[in-house]
Amino acid sequence: MKTKSLFFSMLLAATTFTFIQCGGNKKEETPAEQAPVTEQEHASGSTATAEAAEPLFTVDTQFQQQLAGVFKSYVSLKETLVQSESVKVSAAATATLASLASTDMKLLSGAAHNDWMNYSAGIESSLKAIVASTDIEEQRLSFSSLTENLYKSIKAYGLGGTQAYYEFCPMAFDNQGGFWLSDAAEIRNPYFGDKMLTCGEVREKLK
Repeated sequence: MKTKSLFFSMLLAATTFTFIQCGGNKKEETPAEQAPVTEQEHASGSTATAEAAEPLFTVDTQFQQQLAGVFKSYVSLKETLVQSESVKVSAAATATLASLASTDMKLLSGAAHNDWMNYSAGIESSLKAIVASTDIEEQRLSFSSLTENLYKSIKAYGLGGTQAYYEFCPMAFDNQGGFWLSDAAEIRNPYFGDKMLTCGEVREKLK
């Protein structure tokens, strides 16, 4: 009996794991979650600040202002996802498409021009998918893809001084994790809305 009891105790210990809770202990991050961190702000309130990352390319300030306009529209879109209202989400995505259309790629040249063609195509595709859907969870999934390309764009070209925060929730998409961009360090989670509004942390500070 002692042998069986010891066996089951060892088996239980081997299969025990810790569930993630926002504001609680963090899990060990997978490689996909280990994004460069220049500023972190956890739900618990602890922070570690550093200078914002500099853009990859030196580009015309006019293009940076145009990209900042796309970012501003994106933030409005993010807020409609926080509210979990699919009709407003579609309308905000349409407005963001208009902002994207106002950017002038002729202001870019060389590698910067080629990269923007790829990024903008991804942004446009994700926005159109959001507009076409009435399912809030499908919209959130497309928003995640939108975020990836807009983040790469901001990293590459900058926003001409406009502040942006790259934020992360480890519980989004069945604990696979999800990123979004914000104009404030305050966490307002677009993937859960008021269910877990403050679940997440700042991963990077951009400008």
